[in-house]
Amino acid sequence: MKSLIAWILSFATFAYAAPQKPNILIILSDDMGYSDIGSYGGEIDTPNLDSLAKGGLRLTQFYNTARCCPSRASLLTGLYPHQAGIGHMMNDRGKDGYRGELRQDTPTIAEALKPAGYRSYMIGKWHVTQQTAAPKAGTTPSNWPLQRGFDRFYGTIHGAGSFFDPNTLTRDNRYISPFTDPEYSGKDYYYTDALSDQAARFISEHAKTSSDSPFFMYLAYTAAHWPLHAKEKDISKYRGRFDAGYAALRQARIEKMKKLGLLKNDATIAPQNGGSWSDVPNLEFELRCMEVYAAMIDSMDQGIGRIIDQLKQSGQFENTLIFFLQDNGGCAEPIGRRRDKDPSSPQARPGKPSLPPLAEEYLQPDMIPKQTRNGFPMRQGYGVLPGAADTYLGYGEAWANVSNTPFREYKHWVHEGGISTPLIAHWPRGTKPGLANQLEPTPGHLIDLMATCLDVAGIEIKKDQFTRKPEGISLKPLLQGESIERGKPIFWEHEGNRAVREGPWKLVAKDPAGAWELYNIEQDRAEQQNLANSEPERVNTMIKQWETWAHNTHVLPWIWKPAYGEPATTKATPKGKAKKDKRAKTEP
Repeated sequence: MKSLIAWILSFATFAYAAPQKPNILIILSDDMGYSDIGSYGGEIDTPNLDSLAKGGLRLTQFYNTARCCPSRASLLTGLYPHQAGIGHMMNDRGKDGYRGELRQDTPTIAEALKPAGYRSYMIGKWHVTQQTAAPKAGTTPSNWPLQRGFDRFYGTIHGAGSFFDPNTLTRDNRYISPFTDPEYSGKDYYYTDALSDQAARFISEHAKTSSDSPFFMYLAYTAAHWPLHAKEKDISKYRGRFDAGYAALRQARIEKMKKLGLLKNDATIAPQNGGSWSDVPNLEFELRCMEVYAAMIDSMDQGIGRIIDQLKQSGQFENTLIFFLQDNGGCAEPIGRRRDKDPSSPQARPGKPSLPPLAEEYLQPDMIPKQTRNGFPMRQGYGVLPGAADTYLGYGEAWANVSNTPFREYKHWVHEGGISTPLIAHWPRGTKPGLANQLEPTPGHLIDLMATCLDVAGIEIKKDQFTRKPEGISLKPLLQGESIERGKPIFWEHEGNRAVREGPWKLVAKDPAGAWELYNIEQDRAEQQNLANSEPERVNTMIKQWETWAHNTHVLPWIWKPAYGEPATTKATPKGKAKKDKRAKTEP
């Protein structure tokens, strides 16, 4: 009997250790906070993501780059964003790290997987090129998905836009109107649904025409990035869900995170920011903002459910490695929330269209459309109830603070609220039995996804294939119950905000002239106890590590003022919390 059990166990180990090449699906959401989805503490309904979390591994200290474009560049190449040419946004600022264009000499995951026989599909937000003009007849763009290793593409080249009439909507290499696309159109078009449906379709087609090849799919939703657009049937689910207000919802998330094991009972919590619920001048408006935001996430999760169903129907679910993560933390940008009485932005929608309708074949050129297809003018301003196609707003700092519970800061900044993301890793055939629904505290970064994809595909990284060797390490051992050794710190820079993480220690600073702060993240994830004054040697060592990295990765010389190296940038701050940056930032 013992020998039979030993034989069964040895066979199970062999079968688990040597699966055929898996499909790989990376799902990236946009402008969401660490605790928004259910399996990370949120109250928003995300049953499909929660199911993946229950059947997979949840990394609790995974990081992005604090902003959409740099995160995408880093994810696609396995490099720090500056090495890939996108240290900031999509404009050339005259420095190699800030060209605003994905470098041609840095292979994408799709390009790197081709030697292993993978077919690659990209769906959603591209946002790593300045080439947003429609290609001229007879020409193809040099830096769109099909030119960077993907076999099929459906999505948007630009970074933000209406969910009902997205700009730069593209199929393969051609701009299309959502209302005349012969492959997918309809009067009830909603971008999140379209992305989910196209992903499911590509999976189905792959199973029928390329079943002898594995696939790599990169699905980059724009949910829940502004504008707050959602279908009324999804919004209605959340009426009353957030009536308790900011502080009560943050506390409920904290309690849930403790029950899930994401927070220790004595964990430090960042204070509430963005205003008090009792001081809100328009409760109907504020509640509607969060209700629409939740509906956007809900719709995305529904679509992920349809994708999972398609994987199961085509027999591909068990051997598909699925990652879910976010490009940055919750967004405090004040877009559309001004409090003036601009008569061009009426709070109440006019009873009938006041502008000529747009033709169905019209290609939407604007990030903020001037009107809806049926002639309603675009409305913005505090008090305009969001959700419909003729509104364009964000949900504001206070709700972003709830999204980022329990951390400090937001998108743009490299404190934990700006760079912390869930990472759900689900791969039934490639995960060691017994690890399902486990929390994994090992720190990781976007740069690790390239290395992981190559590892599970059986591709060895060779110097002649990569001008710059990917910076990350494979996460595959974590799925096998093993530890990983990074061997070097993780680094950040965005808009002069900078950080370095080594072991439990994190050195972080805000803006070019901001002073360095030091935190023990294992004991103080919310960054409330600045230890810079009590650990001067550690601070100096980590500053030197950051400076060496910055010089080697095109971060320095940087584009920000004052220039790095002025006294304020290397001096530790007095004990306490750094001043909050109040600059309004509204780039997509």
